[in-house]
Order: sequence, then C-alpha cells, then structure tokens
Amino acid sequence: MQQPVVRVGDWLVTPSVNQISRQGRQLTLEPRLIDLLMYFARHPDEVLSRDELIDNIWMRNIVTSHVVTQSISELRKSLKDGNEQSPEYIATVPKRGYKLTATTVWCTEEEPDITPPSLATPPAVLPIRVTETQPQTMTSSALPSPSFRLARDKVDRRKRIATFWTWLLFLSSLGALIALVLMSLVNSHPPVTSTRLLLNPRDIDVRFEPGNSCNSWTSQQSYAIGLGNLITTSLNTFSTFMVHDKTNYNVTEPSSSGKTLTIKFVNQRHYRAQQCFMSVLLVDNADSSIMLDKRYFITDNTLLSVQEDLLHSLSSVLTQPWPPRMQALLEQFRHSKSMPLAQYYQANQLIVEGDVASLNKASEILEMVTKDAPDFTFALSGKILVDVLRHSQQQFDKTQLQGLNNELDKIAQRPGVQDTAPWYQIQTIDALTKGDIDDAYTDINKSIDLEMSWLNYVLLGKVYEMKGENRLAADAYITAFNLRPGDNTLYWIENGVFHTSIKKIVPYLQTFLKNEQ
Repeated sequence: MQQPVVRVGDWLVTPSVNQISRQGRQLTLEPRLIDLLMYFARHPDEVLSRDELIDNIWMRNIVTSHVVTQSISELRKSLKDGNEQSPEYIATVPKRGYKLTATTVWCTEEEPDITPPSLATPPAVLPIRVTETQPQTMTSSALPSPSFRLARDKVDRRKRIATFWTWLLFLSSLGALIALVLMSLVNSHPPVTSTRLLLNPRDIDVRFEPGNSCNSWTSQQSYAIGLGNLITTSLNTFSTFMVHDKTNYNVTEPSSSGKTLTIKFVNQRHYRAQQCFMSVLLVDNADSSIMLDKRYFITDNTLLSVQEDLLHSLSSVLTQPWPPRMQALLEQFRHSKSMPLAQYYQANQLIVEGDVASLNKASEILEMVTKDAPDFTFALSGKILVDVLRHSQQQFDKTQLQGLNNELDKIAQRPGVQDTAPWYQIQTIDALTKGDIDDAYTDINKSIDLEMSWLNYVLLGKVYEMKGENRLAADAYITAFNLRPGDNTLYWIENGVFHTSIKKIVPYLQTFLKNEQ
C-alpha cells in the first residue's frame, strides 16, 4: 500500500523517507520536522497552538514552547532552502500559534505530480430538454378488481409478519450480545499495559556511576561530574544534539534518548598494581553498540589533557566538529593549572548544590584558584557569580559590597569576557536583586543565546516570575529540569535568588516528581 504524499507549495513531502523535494532538489529532514510539517498539512488554514503541537507531535515527552519555537524555526529554514526571497510557508499568529499559508495537494507516491483541483478541466454540462406531458385520466376500466385487492392485502400481511419476526430476531441478538459483553466485563482480568518508547537518536543521557572498587574515586568525583556538565552544555550549545545531564539523577526509568554516555571509576591492574581509572562509555541504545570506550588514569598532571582528549573524541564519534567559538572557550582552560582545574570543578559542584554553606565554601575555593591562576577567566567569573548569589540571599555589609563591586570592575576589563554567558548571568542576578526586571530579561536572553544551560533557564524562570508570567516561568523551569534533572536543579528552582512555590508555579513538575517515587 502506497503511503500518501503531499505537495506543500512548491515542495513535495514524502514522509516515508523523511524527504522534501522540488525541481530536482531533495532535502532530508529529521523525523520530528517531517511529522510537524505533515501535521500542518493535515490542518490547512488552521491556527495551531503550541500546546496542540506538543500533544500531537511530542506526545508525552517533557517539552516546552521553546523547543516548539526552535523546531518551527528549523522547518522554516529548510523550506526556504537558503533563499530569503522565498515566500513564508508557516506564519506566526501572535498569541495564538502558527498557521500553514501554502496550498496543500494530497496524492500518492506513484502519482506525485498531479494537477491541483482548481486547474482541472470541468466536466461538460449537457443541456436537458424539458417536455410537457398531458395529465392522464384513469378510467373506471383501469381500477383494480376485488380479487386483485384481496391478493394485495395478503402480500401486505405477509410483509408485516416478516418484518415483525425480523425485528424480534434482531432485538434478541442484540440482547444476547449485551449479555455477553457484561459477562466478559465481570469475568475479565485487569488489562496489562506496556510502556513503549521511540528512541530519539539526537538525544543523549549523561550519567555518572560512583566506583565501588576504587579507594580514591571520591576525590575525583567533582572532576568527573564537572566533565559531564561541560559535555552537556557544549553539545547543547554548539551541536544539534539534545543532552540531558543525569549525573545527579538516580531514578531508574525508561528513557527515550538514543544514546547514553556513562562516566564511572573502575579498578584495574596496571603495571603489577591496582590502579583506579575513569571509564567513559558511549552506547547507542538502539542496538546496544559501543560508539566510544575510553579509560583514563587520572592524576593531578593529566586533568587538562584528559578533558581535551575526551572532547576531541566525542566530536569525532558524533561527527560534530567544534565551531571556533567553542574552541575559544576551551582555550580558556589552558590558562588553568592541574590543581586549580580540580579545585574549579570542586567549586562548580558546590555551586550546583546551591545552599548558603555550599556557596560560601565555593567562594573560598575560587578565591584560591584566582590567586594561583589569575588568567583563568572562568574561575574569576565563577567567583563573582557566587558572590552575587550570596548577596541576593544575604545582604553584604559595606566592606563586602565594595569588594564585590571591585571584582565586577576587574572582570569587566578582561578582553572578551562580555561575550560569555557567565557575564550575563551575573548581570541578570544583579538586576533581579535591584528589581530591574527589563534589564534582567534582556541580560538572560543574551546569556541563553551564548549558552544553553540549566542555570540559564532557571534564571529565565525567575525573570518571568517577576514579570508575572507564571506560564512562561513554568516552561523555563521544566526546560531546566529536563536539561539537568535531579534534586540540585529542584533546589535552585525553589530557592535560587528568591523562593518559588513549585505547587503554585510548576504544578506539572510536582506531579511528575510524585509519580516517580
């Protein structure tokens, strides 16, 4: 049986092979973009809201309106095919949703080039000749005889009897069927439901497994989790993959991610002695094949080289070359030394925990890192970010506030620092603390343009809360939890910058967490 294809404007859409084509040119799209385009084609001239698209395209996945907007943007870009003069296929209807503006013509794969109905030749209309007929008068000789009337009455009586028995048999059968249905409902066993997930090959889960056989793994845990966070943020920002950092998520549940990257510590014999190695394993969940299998011997002198090798290996196996801006960001780590890099990741883990005691400890560690590696810009911006958070939770005295302002002036003079996400995160928190909502909204959107991270979406939710747009705040919080699920992200949503009521602002997230317990 041939699958239906549809012509949308100039493009012929063939969903069976995830392709669109016109004038001899073929483009292969992601399955979700093809599903989105086909759904628009099935609802021509209808305004489709984001919620309707999420319910019918993304089904039960945790998806926000930001993901829908990104998918619409990618679909528009594919339909324009690099020609900015091309007509707009999908129009945005403010505050309502999206509408397909192009004409749609359905056909089969065998006959893709059909003529639209409006251009088909109409059937010829034949004239109808009307003639008058004279009414005829029935004569007495044409009237039925008594014997004919008697025979007709018998036939009518037989028809009535047959109709009666037909209805009787029908009602009896219907009653028996209803009785059988009721008996099956009473005696039936509870239905067995099975959960089936369609894997998304562009989704990756990053997990961390503590080592049970290594004595020194706890001292290296912050480094491994820091690597997981760096990999997640880098791929989400500079690639087409969607990565979920589950290093703090210990819930065993089915996942729709097509790949899993696992970091753990294993004990292995090395030169006649047992050594603790960090194992990095990337598995394709569709066929359980191993895409990457690395083992690193972690010492104070190998932290930077291990990080660079791992990122290079992932770029190669995922066929995802790092753009120049990503390479420039990674170059910043070269200004760190081995020990400051380990301390930097230790401070990052404390920042993720988010409570006052952890933030105070992180500030002390980053203070030491900036002294040992003064050119390590990430450490300095992290120190200022922590201090701005501490000031938002507990007001600094004059001396502390003066020191914070001096740090802000110092980092503002660093070349290129104002083109990084931490700079705009600092500005966002500072603006929220002062009540400058418009400035905070501008700064956090600049930060999101530079980096797709869970922290950015937590701060975006805080800004939307201050603007009174709780629906958008909930979307941002769910996106943050989707990027990095776990207790740490939940703590940030509730307590970062100011307190947020999960029950009031994000009831869906509260229901989701109850169901997983």
